[in-house]
Amino acid sequence: MSLAPLPAIMFEPLVRSALLEDLGRAGDLTTNAIVPVDHLKTMVLVTRQPGVIAGLDLAVLAFRLIDPTIHVKVERADGRAVQAGDVIATVSGSGRGLLTAERTALNFLSHLSGIASATGSVAEAVRGHRAKIVCTRKTTPGLRALEKYAVRAGGGSNHRFGLDDAVLIKDNHIAIAGGIRPAIERVRTGVGHLVKIEVEVDTLDQLEHALDLGIDAVLLDNMSLEQLGKAVAMVGGRAITEASGRITPATAPAIAATGVDLMSIGWLTHSAPILDIGLDYSS
Repeated sequence: MSLAPLPAIMFEPLVRSALLEDLGRAGDLTTNAIVPVDHLKTMVLVTRQPGVIAGLDLAVLAFRLIDPTIHVKVERADGRAVQAGDVIATVSGSGRGLLTAERTALNFLSHLSGIASATGSVAEAVRGHRAKIVCTRKTTPGLRALEKYAVRAGGGSNHRFGLDDAVLIKDNHIAIAGGIRPAIERVRTGVGHLVKIEVEVDTLDQLEHALDLGIDAVLLDNMSLEQLGKAVAMVGGRAITEASGRITPATAPAIAATGVDLMSIGWLTHSAPILDIGLDYSS
């Protein structure tokens, strides 16, 4: 997998803000009182459980913003699968700097690795099928770019990044417009020719109306396996098919077997548990 790293300018303000929040008005009282200013130490970032790594660049930046002389040797980069006990990186330098940056570094690293791990579990479940796993806009405010990056690190793909990069006509839009046709017609008069149009449908009748209007993609929302199979057959390659609703590693294989192109999963970013990672004293 080729995973392009995020430019530091995209996450430096977030890491800096998190460190400032933690340092408060007086800095790290505990570490400054206990650890000598000239104490040097080597520590390791270690996984406590299996998963997929994401967010290592943010962890590295957290250490270096506290002390630019801290050296980090990466052992397992973003996108790599790990087992419990694997060393992700070795960090060396000021003991004060290492301990002061520890929590911020781990917060980002554990959260993003949790998303990557959750994505990887579903991607593995549908291996061999055509379906791609995609995320949604159900992200933590301010962290969308990072969380969508973590989905990519886990082997998934991204849906819309925001309201401005594609059209997704949902049930409330259809209700206000008075139907699928007027909703699509209004969109076509209001957006540029390069903008793709996707319509959310709940029934096969709605799907038929949307297909007659030549849309680019259809979101098949909370359909049964039988409905999904019929929907894919109806589409016949005329649009991209996306399934959503109740998708887990356990249910994903059967949904993928219906032939859908995409499977969108909100919980990957809004509810994935963290990957347990620690900073351990190196012997």
